[in-house]
Amino acid sequence: MQEILQLLPHRYPFLLIDRVLSYSKENSLRAVKNISFNEVYCQAHFPNKPIFPGVLILEAITQAAVILLKKSIRRLPNEIYYLAAIDQARFKRIVLPGDQLILEIKLIKTRFSLSSFQGSAQVHNEVVCETSIKLFRKLL
Repeated sequence: MQEILQLLPHRYPFLLIDRVLSYSKENSLRAVKNISFNEVYCQAHFPNKPIFPGVLILEAITQAAVILLKKSIRRLPNEIYYLAAIDQARFKRIVLPGDQLILEIKLIKTRFSLSSFQGSAQVHNEVVCETSIKLFRKLL
């Protein structure tokens, strides 16, 4: 967890990576997000039928991609990554409190400051979301 805190600028309640499960430099990363009923977004989305919001699944995939990049390349202290594009996002089922979201990210290519990825999220080996994303690196 300490390494995740060093790699991502996010903090609770917006830090959506609990642990990195596996990592292959400049290739892929698997991470986990445990979904708890106590999280603010589950209590408010929706009060009588809590589900983990789809937009936060996409954010978790994005955070996993940032970790992959920052573990793979020489980091600069004043760099930040922004989500530049989400393409072909497909949601296959809802995610509930108590689920364990397994995030898989694959680096497709990097050209200059733009990196492309394929990402997915699974619960119990069932795909809940698939997408392509692009991240833009900016020096502050």
